[in-house]
Amino acid sequence: MTDTTDKSGTTDKSGTTDTSGTTHTSGATGTPRTTDPAAAAAAPAWLGAVRLSVVIPTHDDAHRIGPTLDAFRAHLDARLGSGPGDWELVVADDASTDDTAALVEAAAADEPRIRLIRSPHHRGKGAALRAGVLGCAGERVLLADAGLRTPPAELEHLEQALGQAAPGSGSGSGSEIDGGGGERATAALGRSGNRLVRALGIPGIPGFRADTCGFALFDGDRARAAFGASVLDGPAVDAEVLRWVRRQGWHVAEVPVSRTRTRTRTPKPPAGPGPRPGPRRTTAPGDRRRALAELFRLNAGGLAVAAVFLALSAYVFHGLWADLDGRYLADALQDQNQWEWFVGVATDNITHLRNPLFTTAQGMPDGVNLMANATMLGLTVPLIPVTLLFGETVTFALVLTLGMAASAWTWYWLIRRRLVQSRWAAAAGGALAAFAPPMVSHANGHPNFVVLFMLPLIIDRALRLCEGRNIVRDGVLLGLFATYQIFLGEEPLLIAALGMLVFSLAYLLVDRRRALAAARPLGLGLVIAAGVCVPLLIYPLYWQFFGPQSYHSVLHGDNAGNSPRALVEYAARSLFGDAETAGRLSLNTTEQNAFYGWPLLALGAAVCVWMWRRRLVRALAITGGVALALSLGPWVPVPRTDVVLPGPWRLMVKLPLFESVIEGRVAMVCAPVLGVLLALALDRIVRMRTRELRTLGLLAVAAALIPVLPLPLAVRERAPVPAFITSGAWKGYVKDGEALVPVPLPDPGQADALHWQVEADFGFRLAGGYFNGPWGPDRIGIYGATPRHLSNLLRDVRYGQQPPEITPQWRDQARRDLEFWKAGAVVLPFQDRGIELRDMISELLGREPQKVEDVWVWRVGPGQV
Repeated sequence: MTDTTDKSGTTDKSGTTDTSGTTHTSGATGTPRTTDPAAAAAAPAWLGAVRLSVVIPTHDDAHRIGPTLDAFRAHLDARLGSGPGDWELVVADDASTDDTAALVEAAAADEPRIRLIRSPHHRGKGAALRAGVLGCAGERVLLADAGLRTPPAELEHLEQALGQAAPGSGSGSGSEIDGGGGERATAALGRSGNRLVRALGIPGIPGFRADTCGFALFDGDRARAAFGASVLDGPAVDAEVLRWVRRQGWHVAEVPVSRTRTRTRTPKPPAGPGPRPGPRRTTAPGDRRRALAELFRLNAGGLAVAAVFLALSAYVFHGLWADLDGRYLADALQDQNQWEWFVGVATDNITHLRNPLFTTAQGMPDGVNLMANATMLGLTVPLIPVTLLFGETVTFALVLTLGMAASAWTWYWLIRRRLVQSRWAAAAGGALAAFAPPMVSHANGHPNFVVLFMLPLIIDRALRLCEGRNIVRDGVLLGLFATYQIFLGEEPLLIAALGMLVFSLAYLLVDRRRALAAARPLGLGLVIAAGVCVPLLIYPLYWQFFGPQSYHSVLHGDNAGNSPRALVEYAARSLFGDAETAGRLSLNTTEQNAFYGWPLLALGAAVCVWMWRRRLVRALAITGGVALALSLGPWVPVPRTDVVLPGPWRLMVKLPLFESVIEGRVAMVCAPVLGVLLALALDRIVRMRTRELRTLGLLAVAAALIPVLPLPLAVRERAPVPAFITSGAWKGYVKDGEALVPVPLPDPGQADALHWQVEADFGFRLAGGYFNGPWGPDRIGIYGATPRHLSNLLRDVRYGQQPPEITPQWRDQARRDLEFWKAGAVVLPFQDRGIELRDMISELLGREPQKVEDVWVWRVGPGQV
């Protein structure tokens, strides 16, 4: 590998090089090759390769460079020897204005293995390091500082770490998940105190506390390659170099080293004329500002990707944001009402210091087990200030918009960190993983299947466990991540765990040795993670599965699996989608769980064939195929025939937890699978040397992606809340502890009354409702409250049936149902078939209603019926 730095100028007998031109350094031998003729004539004589090069960047360090050179010279002579090929000490001076250069020249005159590389312009630490590293010839390169904050004796610890084999390959494009393991470390880092880099969360090597190269030992060729690829001139070059190293898949070790606590004092200026020594330098505010600016520049690409994802998410939801008070997601069915109610009830419970896992706000008198519903306490609770300030609808829209963008970004982060070099290839993969047709479908009202930003973090932590470097730390973090995901969405975590299990088994098939090597640290880490999860989750999960209103499974019907045609058709909100076709092939508009389209599936298959030699691709192909097969359900109808075949889901349909899963959702595993395959393909396509092949590859990708580009979610006008509610008139009819009975009662088909309750700040309770709760002696899970005779009657008449003859038995049943609900008032808003409903209810209750604002009201509290 050949790397480039700015280097030319003049050389004297002391080994001083003035850098102002261009020099190329061979990564294979470290031999300087100067392309500038003038610089070539002035370059120092080539002395041959050396075992160790020590590179020290300086700027106005005259007050301390002398003792540093003496200390390193003594230590290196004692440890490595005094021959010309044993070591060299390269001082990269960044245009010092004091006597730094003169002192180094004097030392070089006495010791030819000390060399000075000077820059005519003050550019920064990064430029000095780059010049020094590219100008050295060591088989290994040690980076040190002019202040000798880390003693030279600590070099021994770094050498030991650099010579050890890694327990598994590092992550990145070079080794990727399926690369071979056991490579020796590229660099050994001494733990440093660069808190700025660490505090800003710009890690050079994920998982390491030391995020700077202040005292670090590199393999020589790879050090020259890394610094040759760097562009930053200031202090943030450390993070840039380490990030580049990591993305090559090269292993980096962290080594604890001792640090000197003594401060170098500024010597007294000599009497009389002459240059004065420079003062002791501290970290100036200007240095911090420059580091901040460079860190921003270093991460500008990632921020640009995040901005693109946020813009795409805002585009998908812009119809809702256009009028949060008056718009409703048209394809959300009643899920928007339900989730806004979840936001509101969490806020109400917490602000009133009530149990956040249970409420009697709806489903009177039994209430709702909130832990057994998709309440997403992990977001609804932290966002309580937003809800109090701006309302439940703002929180709902914010969770969807930011959650979808954040999910895309973490998928991008995982793919870029471990698999590809191209930022935009990783961005395309992350976008497909988060904005695939199933995700857009669920964005209509299922935030728990849209806000998936924790899943890539969980996968990454599991992969770190496989590497076995810090099992305890990674196991604890995995446990914390999984715990938090439980409070975001349990079913997505269960489906993701199923996908990861399939991937692990697939990897065992394609690379048995590597999979078995990872099994032990992964298993131990999972045990540690479980030890973290169980104490944190034991009470919430006990409440969910054994507490009030808990249930054991959920009835989804016999057609919850995907039709085979749904795999190759387009979703309603895809660019080439057809709402009628998608509607026939799905449970409803929020459950279009496949619909990837045949071009995208064909592209995925083509990528698998193209890259079949890569173990990762084979494991992904198996994972995607198994997920699609499982998503077909326990019975698979053959299209255009009457034949029905048993599906693989039959093996899982009775398993605990999986019995409550909508099996069609398992196809969502294919979104990140296809995203990774897309990123791998683009990463290779953009590096093709032949322009025609690049163009052909990009056209194939475009042909697969364009049909499934997401359209903005459709919206409609929201049903207005009755003035009876907004004016507070309900307070005169519903006493504390009583329930309001809207007509018809809220259920999965019509739940606008939940929005009434939200607008009334949960001032009254509701009979009926839309939630998951138990039904019957077996406590089977159903959607909504257990129906009663009166609720069924009101629903049937509202939607077209003729009222029955009202008999004494009907009146007794109505009285019992109202007493069961602890009803305070029956409220009939003006609506279709309102006359029929008003007359029937009046006959049931034996009296006429009162007209209040825009509703009819019957007071039915104790002693009224």
